[in-house]
Formats: sequence, structure tokens, C-alpha cells
Amino acid sequence: MTDSAPSTSPLAAFRGPVACRRAGNGLTLAGAAADSTDDILILSFIAAAAPEMPGSLAAATVRALDEHHYRIAAGSRDWTVAAMSVHVHRDIGGTFYRAIPPRAVPFGKRLFWRTVLALAGTRAGKRLLLAARRRA
Repeated sequence: MTDSAPSTSPLAAFRGPVACRRAGNGLTLAGAAADSTDDILILSFIAAAAPEMPGSLAAATVRALDEHHYRIAAGSRDWTVAAMSVHVHRDIGGTFYRAIPPRAVPFGKRLFWRTVLALAGTRAGKRLLLAARRRA
């Protein structure tokens, strides 16, 4: 059995300012996710005609009305978008890199690259590096 009533939970909720960009046949909303302190949320609507919207919204919420209609609400205003599809992207890079710390670079590798870059910064060093490259 399929429920045809619109979902009560939002498809996406933003915290703070939300950038709105119209391009060709699409509309993109980007801003901080309301349910996380670090994640960036990006919604891309593929629509035949995107509605006229301001360049920025504050604390917007997006809800699905039906399969191809979505309501964007911000403050006391709302817009309805008829979209063929919606893509939700969440940039969780900050959370990921905090959970998995970077591996320390081995001393030999750091010394090698410092030497190569120092040589590349001088005229004689460049000649030496090019000669070594030709021999290899």
C-alpha cells in the first residue's frame, strides 16, 4: 500500500543564510544544514521553469508536496517548484576528516620534496633537475 499524503518531515532544512542560484533549467539552494553544525546541504532542482527567487534566503525549509512539486518556505514567504527531479547533496568533509585524522608524512618524503622544491626555485637547480629527468 502506498501513502499518497505529502510527508510531514521536510526534505531539507537549512540553518542561516541559503544561497539561491538559477542556471538554465535548474535551481540550486546551498547553505548550512539545520540538523548538523558543520555539514553543507546542496539541493539541485531540475525544472522546466524555476520560479523567480531572491539571491538569498534565511533558514529555508523544503518539503515534497507530491512526486514532482516541492515547496520552499523561508520566513513568511514560500515558493512552489515543479521539478522533474531533485538531487540532495550533503558535504560531510569536515566531519569525515575529524573522525579520520590524516596520516603523518614520513620524514624522508618531506625531506625529498623540500629539496626538489628548493632546487626548482633556482636556475642551477632547474638545470640539475632537467638533466636528471633526461637520464631517467
